[in-house]
Amino acid sequence: MKFSLFIHMERVSAEDDQKQLYDEMIELCRIADEGGMHAIWTGEHHGMNFTIAPNPLLNLVDLARRTKNVRLGTGTVIAPFWHPIRLAGEAAMADIIMDGRLDLGIARGAYNFEYERLMPGLDAWGAGGRMRELVPAIRKLWEGDYEHAGEYWQFPKTTSSPKPVQQPGPPIWVAARDPNSHDFAVANGCNVQVTPLHLGDEEVVSLMDRFNAACAAHPEVPRPKIMVLRHAYVADSEADAQLAAEEINRFYCYFGAWFKNERPITQGLIQQLTDEEIAAHPFYTAAGMRKNQIIGEAPEVIARIKGYEALGYDEFSFWIDTGMSFERKKASLERLIRDVMPAFA
Repeated sequence: MKFSLFIHMERVSAEDDQKQLYDEMIELCRIADEGGMHAIWTGEHHGMNFTIAPNPLLNLVDLARRTKNVRLGTGTVIAPFWHPIRLAGEAAMADIIMDGRLDLGIARGAYNFEYERLMPGLDAWGAGGRMRELVPAIRKLWEGDYEHAGEYWQFPKTTSSPKPVQQPGPPIWVAARDPNSHDFAVANGCNVQVTPLHLGDEEVVSLMDRFNAACAAHPEVPRPKIMVLRHAYVADSEADAQLAAEEINRFYCYFGAWFKNERPITQGLIQQLTDEEIAAHPFYTAAGMRKNQIIGEAPEVIARIKGYEALGYDEFSFWIDTGMSFERKKASLERLIRDVMPAFA
């Protein structure tokens, strides 16, 4: 089992200084690198202070000069917002700058807030179709002299300029949830990223079942890797764990509000939720987070992740975006590195 850090700038208040938030994100990444984590992942989002990440390749190129050992992954780029030629070239250039440390994660996207601003009229079906067309096109462009006549993009014979350091190209990961996405990823030799979000370990089992079914349907393809992304907090006491559950519950209430795309947004910040609204959420609760997310003191965290390892997951990605203070994120990450990861060495 490998461990990675999944991280973004997250701004929850107009009082938060954005340069300070970036510096704090970089410090957490430095701790992950020096602590022996396998990778750092960061994604793509637009117009949302909740997750500030307009181009993950920019962040990763900067991290390449500030870290020594970690792989650097997009978790994820949003397929419909990229032209294949542009993504192939920019990812290849990033791989050169990173000395071959890039992993390229690709997803269809999740927020209608972004779709209606960048591609009005786009829905999940159209976004998924673009992702399925983009992935093989990227690989062909890295090979070179590739002409494309697809449903969403058409272009004459083109070669990615430049070509990546890693050959035949950086590993490609696909964010998958439904069985069709798993099947597409495995059939195309892509690694798979999954997240159970707020759900319990029964969803972690179900996601692995979907992946295994896809692998069984394509025995000719070498088994790809699969990574599980989950919120976690390594606590120093049960009281600390309970506080983390309350904080992560608040995070998910905001996550759900952004996803529903119904509340007013001003200066990139969504209208604040009241304590009453958070308490009244129909399925997010602090008790549910304490049970479902990996929250607890080190022995409990180790036992939960050992269960994921036994299911066949290759990588556990520690999703640190929680709305917590930098100090609380840092303390949890340091305890993960010091008290949890050695059990998997």
